[in-house]
Amino acid sequence: MALGGGIWLFQNKKLPGTYINFVSKERASVDIADRGYGTMALELDWGPAGQIFRVDADTFQTDCQQIFGYDYGHDSMKGLRDLFINLKTGYFYRLNGDGEKAKNEIAEALYPGLRGNDLSVAIQDDVDHEGKFIVTTYLKTDGVLKAVDEQDNVATGEELAANDYVKFIKTGDLTATASTALTGGTNGSEVTTANYQDYIELIEPYYFNCLGYAGTDSAIQSLLINFVKRCREDSGAKFQVILYGKEKANYEGVISIKNNVTDAGEEPGSLVYWLTGAEASCAINASCTNKIYDGEYTVNTAYKQYELEQAITDGLLMFHNVTDAVSGNVEGDTRVLKDINTFTEFTKDKNEDFSFNQVIRVLDNAAIDLARLFNRTYLGKVQNDDQGRLALWNDGVALFENYQKVRAIQNFVADDLPVPTQGDSKDSVLWTFEIQPTVCMEKLYCTIYVA
Repeated sequence: MALGGGIWLFQNKKLPGTYINFVSKERASVDIADRGYGTMALELDWGPAGQIFRVDADTFQTDCQQIFGYDYGHDSMKGLRDLFINLKTGYFYRLNGDGEKAKNEIAEALYPGLRGNDLSVAIQDDVDHEGKFIVTTYLKTDGVLKAVDEQDNVATGEELAANDYVKFIKTGDLTATASTALTGGTNGSEVTTANYQDYIELIEPYYFNCLGYAGTDSAIQSLLINFVKRCREDSGAKFQVILYGKEKANYEGVISIKNNVTDAGEEPGSLVYWLTGAEASCAINASCTNKIYDGEYTVNTAYKQYELEQAITDGLLMFHNVTDAVSGNVEGDTRVLKDINTFTEFTKDKNEDFSFNQVIRVLDNAAIDLARLFNRTYLGKVQNDDQGRLALWNDGVALFENYQKVRAIQNFVADDLPVPTQGDSKDSVLWTFEIQPTVCMEKLYCTIYVA
């Protein structure tokens, strides 16, 4: 018979042998949530319907046409190009995805929408393989048919594989035919608030830093404001909503842009695209104040000094024009005036600091990081006693020391963080402490004495 072995909890084994536990030496665990995630619901001529779909910045550049129906440089991609100047990852929802798919006798468009009507399929003899065919899928762009898929050496419809644009519905033997357009594709019904309700229900489980809405519908704006309030205060999801022209929102989770764009045919609130990407990707130790707008829209910056001051008082984020005559830049750059949200009614419990988006980023990240730390490492796994709470304290110190290393907070020492205590029930932990978020310099006051 073999000797006893394995792991042990109590010293109560009956058999002779060796019992060994392997345990990690306790050390602080630090996992800081990344930023750069944004979301928008869009009206599109092409794309997945009824679902949230993810697009990364590099994928947008390389696969834009397959995903959104148009190539990267197309005019309809202008807003998304602005968004992805700064955004790392976008989660999108197609609002008008209940339309019809274009089709012909050979193929059906992969997605519903008007863009499907620009697809066509041609079947020609394959000279290299007798009795076989080459099947080419074309997409019309600027009036020119461009091949987007080609399959050779095929004899029957069953041999054809779906591509990024169509799935083939023809069965049986193939015959040569000229390029035949797909028809009947539609974008679906008019977008209403109900479509946005479907969107927020689907997007809620995802992690993102900012949600953008470039429209002006007050009912949709109110829906999104209520959504961010509920998520921030009830479910612990920390993000901000970026809107255009929304006054008196008075909430740190809402950023409202006052400037419109002057480009013909564009939504007045199109700056939402750029700002959603910029705010979502702004690090917790940085600010968007004075950030240059490097997008493609023409920004209305025709505001006087007192109007800019009033906008700040009203909690509206402004873009303004900054010149540098000394360097010869007399036209100036368009920049963010001050990185603020709509919170304006300050109290002793919530002062002016809560109107700074940089402060909100620090507080939001702290809430996310502490929740992930507790939920993944301690919840249901560590005893609620002095030793367990001391371990939690140690991890909290390590977390905020990392915040301080990147200057997101200041004046932090371990003694500032008390060891958690047991709450009102045996399974609850109470932890009350202070942190001091750091903000970037914005004002310089000088007094110069002349001797």
